[in-house]
Amino acid sequence: MKPFKINFNFAKKFFVVGLACILISGSAFAETSEQAESEDGLLNLIAQSESPTLIESLPIVIKPVLIPVKKATPLVIGLALGGGAAKGFAHVGVIRALEENGIKAQIVTGTSAGSLVGSLYAYGYTPDQLQQISYQLDELNLADFTFSSNGVIKGNRLQQFVDGQVKNTPLQKLSRKFTAVATDLDSGQSIGFNTGDTGIAVRASCSIPNVFMPVAMNGHRYVDGGLSAPVPVSYARKAGANFVIAVDITAKPKQGSNGFLANFDQTINILSIKLLHEQLKQADIVISPDISQLSSFGFDKKQQAIDLGYKAAMAQMPLIKQKISAWQKANS
Repeated sequence: MKPFKINFNFAKKFFVVGLACILISGSAFAETSEQAESEDGLLNLIAQSESPTLIESLPIVIKPVLIPVKKATPLVIGLALGGGAAKGFAHVGVIRALEENGIKAQIVTGTSAGSLVGSLYAYGYTPDQLQQISYQLDELNLADFTFSSNGVIKGNRLQQFVDGQVKNTPLQKLSRKFTAVATDLDSGQSIGFNTGDTGIAVRASCSIPNVFMPVAMNGHRYVDGGLSAPVPVSYARKAGANFVIAVDITAKPKQGSNGFLANFDQTINILSIKLLHEQLKQADIVISPDISQLSSFGFDKKQQAIDLGYKAAMAQMPLIKQKISAWQKANS
């Protein structure tokens, strides 16, 4: 038997190949094991994240969303009554038409004749009562004549008449907010009276220069408000009205006027044109009764003036209601 010879070169190669196989197998096993451990951890994490217990333990905070609510602006109707002496009885007819249609002014302002009617309406008299009171008014029972270079009528009777009708209620305590507008004779500025004696405020507002004596108060002399605010719309706005109905009974200048009173009336009308326009453009509604055939000093035409005022207001009533409705929708 031949002795066994080991081929060391072959054995060396075999050893190297075997060792390589072992290393490769170990590496693969290690990767598989790490991968398995990684997958197991991921599954456990997923399982935990889907746990109802974990979800229930987290607080849910819901923040309310605040939506601003626009507050409706209340409608405050102002009634601005212009001057016009005896033509002012037309205001009674306008008030009747408005009241019949459920339109009640919370604020009233008046100039001259408008302050007289306005003060009585602000006190709380109904249209029927205003009409009855108007029949008591004429140039004789209101005029207390005097001989003075400042005027031929004192105005005390007018003041006493108003105070008697409102039972000496001061301006600030009338049922409706009321302002009587006069003119400072020395400065030419308009002044609104809304506190104090109602009668003297109306007297000042009605004191036509050179006819009535100026009213002296607190170191000032006051005359007819028509010289500075023929239809006091701005004073209604100042008092808080956001919807103003103006009543214009001023006569427009016309040709052919003759006589002292007619020329005097014409002069006042000419002087007030610009001031009148400035006031009326601030109104939402302007009611202009056709008083062209009436005189500022025609106290015998009371009922005709009342009827003309009523007719003019009724003619405007659809527009008045339409504008009030539109205002309310825009401010609701």
